[in-house]
Amino acid sequence: MALDYDIVVVGGGHAGCEAAAAAANLGSRVLLVSMQIDRLAYMSCNPAMGGVAKGQIVREIDAMGGYSGIVTDSSTLQFRMLNRSKGPAMWSPRAQCDMGLFSSAWRRVLERIPNLDLRQDTVVEFLFEAGGRLRGVKTLSGAEIVSRAVILTGGTFLNGRIHVGESSYPGGRVGEAASLGLSGQLSALGLKTGSLKTGTPVRIDARTVDFSVLTAQEGDSTPGKFSFSDTQPVEAQMPCFLAYTNTEVHAVLRKGFDRSPLFAGRIKGRGPRYCPSIEDKIDRFADKDKHQLFFEPCGRNTNEYYLNGFSSSLPEEVQIEALHKIRGFENARVFRPGYAIEYDFFDPQQLFPTLESRCVPFLYLAGQVNGTTGYEEAAGQGFMAGVNAHLKLKERDPFVLSRSQAYIGVLIDDLITKGVDEPYRMFTSRAEYRILLRQDNADQRLTPLSYKLGLSGEKRMERLESKRKDEAAVKAYLEQHKVMPEEANPFLEEAGTAPIQQKFSLSSLLHRPQIGFQELLRMSPEFSAYVESYKGKPYFQEMIEEAEISLKYDSYIKKEEENVKRVSRYENLPLRPDFDYASIRSLSFEAREKLSKLRPLTLGQASRIPGVSPSDISVLLVWLNK
Repeated sequence: MALDYDIVVVGGGHAGCEAAAAAANLGSRVLLVSMQIDRLAYMSCNPAMGGVAKGQIVREIDAMGGYSGIVTDSSTLQFRMLNRSKGPAMWSPRAQCDMGLFSSAWRRVLERIPNLDLRQDTVVEFLFEAGGRLRGVKTLSGAEIVSRAVILTGGTFLNGRIHVGESSYPGGRVGEAASLGLSGQLSALGLKTGSLKTGTPVRIDARTVDFSVLTAQEGDSTPGKFSFSDTQPVEAQMPCFLAYTNTEVHAVLRKGFDRSPLFAGRIKGRGPRYCPSIEDKIDRFADKDKHQLFFEPCGRNTNEYYLNGFSSSLPEEVQIEALHKIRGFENARVFRPGYAIEYDFFDPQQLFPTLESRCVPFLYLAGQVNGTTGYEEAAGQGFMAGVNAHLKLKERDPFVLSRSQAYIGVLIDDLITKGVDEPYRMFTSRAEYRILLRQDNADQRLTPLSYKLGLSGEKRMERLESKRKDEAAVKAYLEQHKVMPEEANPFLEEAGTAPIQQKFSLSSLLHRPQIGFQELLRMSPEFSAYVESYKGKPYFQEMIEEAEISLKYDSYIKKEEENVKRVSRYENLPLRPDFDYASIRSLSFEAREKLSKLRPLTLGQASRIPGVSPSDISVLLVWLNK
């Protein structure tokens, strides 16, 4: 007897877990099929969540009722807010995690969700009805699982192939089999496939490393957290450490270039430009005598450490010989060598903004199968795919985030309009409205939208409304409360900014680059006492931070909001799916070709397609007005 579900999620990585949780929490009956259910959301590479722009994505998922932030907070070893020296649009949370605890926490989360079942198995085939409608999947065990929609989140497992020196063998990650056959089946149905590669460094036994010669990198003195819920910040943080390569290390690595699968051409897929292997790095930057490495713990109860920046697919003996030339690692032993993995992905330009395939209705793709890299990018896509698969089955309007609403909106829009020719990684520079898309205000932007969907509950909205009310009160106090010159000037001079000659409001002083909340608290005992009254609130720290940012950068925020309003007049103008671009001779040839191929749904999407110029958009506007 066939198993029967609304949605089957194929793959238990970060995308699969968020997809399954979102769809099930909305009310769909969901089955998550994973080769290893004791390795759900496994950190195959760096055991960390967040980072530049990635941390914003995790907070966005959390704000909408996803679980990546909650699971991260429960397994954090060290927390740091990156880019504090820059403007708040660049601030990005990052957490080093206990990789074993992270995976087990995800399993606990999923096992507690009603409507969600887990199955350890391997999907080997998609099943279709006689008329071509997708009707489920078949597994290696022979089970036929009927479903009304399927979400494919295969990560690096689709035709995955591991490379270590001259050795090459099928695998999704070390010790686990690849998924064979699915790519070919979907390719035959019209999905365009390609090949990408990624890699990972040696895992090292910390007992064999001389930490005394490494530079400790501590976490924040007052650590933050990812979730807007009542999770707790990490206690007893573990340090990471800095190390460096040198010319001896580079010389050893170069000796192995002739046996490198990367340089010998055995690896055809393109790797991530912003996270190259160590051999690629010393080849591309041959003038550099050293490269920075980060030595990071993988857990509290293990001696395994991760050498971030030392990813390699060179022969194992070359990796180890080079490792022993790094100061502090002269006697290091490894748990496993680094390796590269080559895998299939599908052209994301063949997706709707909901992440549903244009070629196969009711098939959704999320994560590295769309050409992205990173746990966070995968999780964000998985969440959106899960939500939209559920909404389509319920015949409800799709849930699509714009570029001005979320980094997740930027991510998906980039994928479906621009495609990828290398693994896509999110950066703050990809977002044109990044002062609006800060990590601190993700709940303000997205929790109300999720609440309307029925995903974020009453408790989330009550917490948000309470925080909004308190933030507004603090801002009003700052605008109304004034300080005398004799109160403020000693602190202003200490901060290196001009003294005042008359009474000034605290909010006006806050606009000065040198002045923050801490200076205001010191110069005004009344304000300090007022703030003290809020310290019992669970959201106190984030509320104070957001109040400071929104006041300090008010003019920049308003300017960006005006830009959004101006652009949105054209952004959401719909384009018919059957629009005959070929007949509009005033469009450039390239624009006609690209628009006919990609079929953008809105004028905004059309404007971001490479090869479609502003003059082409003007032509389309004329036709739309007709």
